[in-house]
Amino acid sequence: MRLIITILFAFFTIQAFSQADKTNNAKPFILGVIDEVYSKELAEKRILNIYLPEGYSKNDTITYPVTYLLDGSADEDFIHVAGIFQFNNFEWVNRVPKSIVVGIATVDRRRDFTFPTTIEADKKKNPTSGHSDKFIAFIEKELQTFIQKKYKTNNNKTIIGQSLGGLLATEILLKQPTLFNKYIIVSPSIWWDNGSLLTVPSALLQPTFLQKTEVYIGVGKEGLTPTVPPRVMEVDANLLAEKIKSTQSKTVKVYLDYLPLENHATIGHQAMVNALQWIHGENKR
Repeated sequence: MRLIITILFAFFTIQAFSQADKTNNAKPFILGVIDEVYSKELAEKRILNIYLPEGYSKNDTITYPVTYLLDGSADEDFIHVAGIFQFNNFEWVNRVPKSIVVGIATVDRRRDFTFPTTIEADKKKNPTSGHSDKFIAFIEKELQTFIQKKYKTNNNKTIIGQSLGGLLATEILLKQPTLFNKYIIVSPSIWWDNGSLLTVPSALLQPTFLQKTEVYIGVGKEGLTPTVPPRVMEVDANLLAEKIKSTQSKTVKVYLDYLPLENHATIGHQAMVNALQWIHGENKR
């Protein structure tokens, strides 16, 4: 296991500014840390981009909620999601508890985020697909344990997934709902395997499910999926929300957020802002 390496985002520095800086006083901007974990389940090393909240110290007794971010590479969603938490932690905003954000850098989305499909065309188009079970095992048996041992965490665990990441978050929610207690699911690719995930039974729907669980589902004006047969993203998101609402458990809350001014490419940031506001504010009223 490598030691933590400070993330140096010097590549964001404008080259012209660097050339103009004759005093040589420029310093790299530090956003978080890069950590690394070896996964036996995946038989590979995985890079973790980690945001630690202001005031985080190994020497005090404070513990923090953890948000696990799929598509968490620096050139994916890590920087803007860490920024959402940082902004909402400002003393004059104070909408979200100070949290650790763990961005799981992407290796192969189709492999890690999808379960086996019966659709032959999708098998041919995505030859590495269908191994989400290994990725979920990595999260459950290795990643969460690694983070809990190395960082100052409490029992509040959130997962954020968009598109295929939303499909994976939904699969975890329905198949292993106790892995997280907060789910932020944005534009989920429920179309995978012609929506079969909507038909799976789930402990989440039973009266014996006692874990307090909050589920945010965000979807934009996204229209038809490029599949045969085609599906409608908004309809699938509604069907997922209705499935969860049908739960007999009294500890599960779900909120469907339709954002008609956003599409599949633009929805992520706004949906995540709305999700955190609902999870930590509006649904507590």
